[in-house]
Amino acid sequence: MKSFHQTHAGELTPEAMQQEISSKGYVLVRGLLPNDAVTSVLNDVTRVLSAAGWLLQNHDPAERMANIDAACGDPDPAFKRVYQQVFNLESFHALPHHHALRRVMKMIVGEQAFVHPKPIGRLIFPRCEQLVVHPHQDYEFMGGDAECFTVWIPLHDCPVCVGPLRILEGSHRFGIQKHDRENLRVPEIPAGMAAGDEWAGGDVGAGDVLIFHSMTVHAASPNVSEQLRLSIDCRFQDASRSLNPANLVFAGESGKSWEKTYAGWQADDLKFYWKQMPLNFKPSKAELEVLAQTAASPAARAKYGRIVSQLD
Repeated sequence: MKSFHQTHAGELTPEAMQQEISSKGYVLVRGLLPNDAVTSVLNDVTRVLSAAGWLLQNHDPAERMANIDAACGDPDPAFKRVYQQVFNLESFHALPHHHALRRVMKMIVGEQAFVHPKPIGRLIFPRCEQLVVHPHQDYEFMGGDAECFTVWIPLHDCPVCVGPLRILEGSHRFGIQKHDRENLRVPEIPAGMAAGDEWAGGDVGAGDVLIFHSMTVHAASPNVSEQLRLSIDCRFQDASRSLNPANLVFAGESGKSWEKTYAGWQADDLKFYWKQMPLNFKPSKAELEVLAQTAASPAARAKYGRIVSQLD
């Protein structure tokens, strides 16, 4: 595996960023986010994990030393309960809106840079092969417009032994690649079948961000340390491009809602911020209303109905 090609926060220009994404499918920006912004989120997350018994009690929570007896991952109910507490954190949602990150993403997607409101937290226990994320494209899960970009933000220094992401350079040029969906927890591209140039990886530090196209094939390196790997994925796109409305709401049967998420927040500026924007939904709200009546299965009709109800 070759080393990441990298650039530094002080060297960025729109032309350089767009060229990097166009040629390689990703860009690693060193030192973009200030340490205090990242550490603030890390401290909030580790407080939740420590209270849940995921961390060894005789260590500082900031060390992220894992209690292996508590190891779990999605879709385990124990994982979902703790993950929801992390997702509800106000700081967790604020980090993707940091002005330094928004400035850079405008260089890539344009002045109408829109951040999807549902960041994803990765809470990865060490030495759990079944929890390793294998090669895939994010477009497989997002839909909408393919000109969408993921930003991966580690909440701490992430050497290779802790399991940072790795990128298949040039894989975005091959369009939608075939994912295996049978008997798998998460769809993935079969081993050795991903089209692209060469895998790139390496250490990623706190404050660094890894940005890649929705068609770029990526995977996690195994976490072979003794620590949890904690990171955030967030997605950006041009607000004028089509957007899958499922990326804004909670389409499942869990009873999650934005009202529950926002219940403990101190500020209001990030609550429902997307509802004031003239977004271009694909499928449209009218199409979703039809699907809520005509989809093939009761479960699908219920899902579309939930999406429609939360768009109002």
